Amino acid sequence: MRKVLLLTAALCLVLAGSAWSFHDEGVAHCNGCHTMHNSQDNAPVDADNAAGNDYLLVDETASDVCLGCHATGLGAVFATDPLTPAPLKGGGNFIFLLEDNLNDGHAGGDPANWIPGDAAGHNLNAPGYGLSADLTNTQAPGGAFNSSWLGCSSCHDPHGNTNFRMLYGAGDVQDGLATFTNAAPEASGLSIFFGSESPSSHTAYASGMSEWCANCHGDFHNTTYPSVLKHPTGVAIGPAIASAYNAYNGTSNIGGGDPALAYLPEVPFEDADTSYTTSSTQGPTSSSKVMCLTCHRAHATSAPDAGRWDFSVTGLAEDGHESGSYAIPNPYDEFQRSLCNKCHVKDANDALVDYTP
Repeated sequence: MRKVLLLTAALCLVLAGSAWSFHDEGVAHCNGCHTMHNSQDNAPVDADNAAGNDYLLVDETASDVCLGCHATGLGAVFATDPLTPAPLKGGGNFIFLLEDNLNDGHAGGDPANWIPGDAAGHNLNAPGYGLSADLTNTQAPGGAFNSSWLGCSSCHDPHGNTNFRMLYGAGDVQDGLATFTNAAPEASGLSIFFGSESPSSHTAYASGMSEWCANCHGDFHNTTYPSVLKHPTGVAIGPAIASAYNAYNGTSNIGGGDPALAYLPEVPFEDADTSYTTSSTQGPTSSSKVMCLTCHRAHATSAPDAGRWDFSVTGLAEDGHESGSYAIPNPYDEFQRSLCNKCHVKDANDALVDYTP
């Protein structure tokens, strides 16, 4: 009886601790991702390659393996239908890469003007899910990372680490295909098991996100570049932008916001103040920073360039109308213009027009 009790107590400790995690180095069962002889059920894993595949994976590519668990569950980063994506947790959804057209700008519905889904974000090498390398950019825009290498394990360490979302830190990635020079960002995110993004439940970005993105994309919004680029990273937004963000409550109410409730997950900011958590609703201070993920999502969206909103529409209610793609939810009312105005308030004198199709 005593042995049973001790075993039960030990099991409870394992379940309660951080070790109860598939990727937590040394705890994961290897055959969740790998097969010892490069064969499953007496057949090669990769049906197109009798010799199997690299790294003894249980599926054709690393991203196919990752999506086997994370496509529709455990983060739900690849929905079954681009018109009905899973609830957002911050990163966006790769299903939008399968859209036939993302263009909701003027005449965007004309086939001559279509913007295909490969412009929706990061193109994974996951043929089992209908995804392939970027058809337009052979290298990461602004950098030299080869697009044909891009997969889940280009950014996330599949064997686990202590960084936010298991992102790689400085050093070699993908078995030496590339080398990162900047450390992983500091941030806190939502659980991958439940919940969805909202003003009071969201990723809390602390520091280093743009610098980390620059590992592949370069510092093309850095202050060393021409001043025409308006979003330098690593620079405090200052009191004017912070005040504008905090006061803004939509095109219909540009000055009626409450700083204590001003946080908008569609336009997040970065701040190292530990009082900013995943449940914070407080808007930015003058020391908060714009980062890459203020305007983009890390995975993909139903707008070109992984935009958190479609940069080419006049009113957010127009989204999805020309293209027939998923309409990104509008955080305000039907009169809302571009969310660039959350910081810049250039819609102050615009006439209110109902953009509902």
